[in-house]
Amino acid sequence: MERRSVTNIARLTVAAMVLLTGCATIRRLQARDTEELLTAAGFKKQLVDDTNPLEATPYRLVSRTKDGTMQYTYADPDNCRCVYFGGSKEYAEYQRLRRLDDERRLAAEDAWGRNSWGLELP
Repeated sequence: MERRSVTNIARLTVAAMVLLTGCATIRRLQARDTEELLTAAGFKKQLVDDTNPLEATPYRLVSRTKDGTMQYTYADPDNCRCVYFGGSKEYAEYQRLRRLDDERRLAAEDAWGRNSWGLELP
C-alpha cells in the first residue's frame, strides 16, 4: 500500500511540473508578442539592472500621468529585464497594431476551423 502511495505522489509531482512549465512558456510567448508590438508602435526600451529595480507592474500595460502628459509603461522582469515607455501616440499605434494582429489570428483560425484539425470542407 505504501509503495502505491509513493508512486501516486511521484505521478502528481511530475504532472504539476509539466503544467507549471507549460504556464511559464505561455507567459514568455505572450510577453514576447506584446514586446514586439510595443517596439513596432514606437515604445522605447530601457534595460533594468540590479541597482535600479523594477517599480512597474510586470506584464501589464499601465497608464499614468506624468508632467501633465499620459505615459504608458510595460515591464518584463524575467525575459528582457526591461521596461517599455511610450506616450499617447505610441499607445494609439500599439492598439492599432494589436487589432490587426488579432484580426490576422482570427482569420487564420477561421481558415482551419476552430474546432477541427484541418480545413473544413463543404
